[in-house]
Amino acid sequence: MNNNGYVTHEGCDHVFFVGFLGAGKSTLARNLGRLYRRRYVDTDRLAERLLRKTVSECFHQDGEGRFRDAETEVLRRLRDERSLLVSCGGGIVEREENCHLMHEMGAVVFLRGSLQDSARQIQHPEKRPDWGSSGETRALFEHRMPLYERTADYIVEITGKSFEQVAQEAGALLWEEGLL
Repeated sequence: MNNNGYVTHEGCDHVFFVGFLGAGKSTLARNLGRLYRRRYVDTDRLAERLLRKTVSECFHQDGEGRFRDAETEVLRRLRDERSLLVSCGGGIVEREENCHLMHEMGAVVFLRGSLQDSARQIQHPEKRPDWGSSGETRALFEHRMPLYERTADYIVEITGKSFEQVAQEAGALLWEEGLL
């Protein structure tokens, strides 16, 4: 345990949560962090701090490429941290470098669900710059699914499960693997 009361391990051993928009990555990282006394961060929030603007503002004013650059920089900066639970933005897998960085620093957990799961969870689609028309969103979902699967070290199914069930399953898996 470090001075702040959080559990830390030797070396860079982050757990990265990836998945489509609305999969529950941020909520899961936050809740597991509290339960297992591990620090948690959100790459979207860190990128917003770096850019000094929201994700939506960056997408609209500077373009998606600028946001993806910030996202990669955020991951690079996490190399100096230890034992984080990291909620990743839905598009983090769009860049091979990001996938490499995540594997270099720890394990990747894919929260796999359906497009309908995401649609049910997203309360403010206007705040999600890559949530477009139903056809655009479906195409994005189909494009990203193989990227998530290729990047994942572990897969946790979320379809048909309550958040509590997902959290219990993910926590048990990570505990059994010695990652918490």
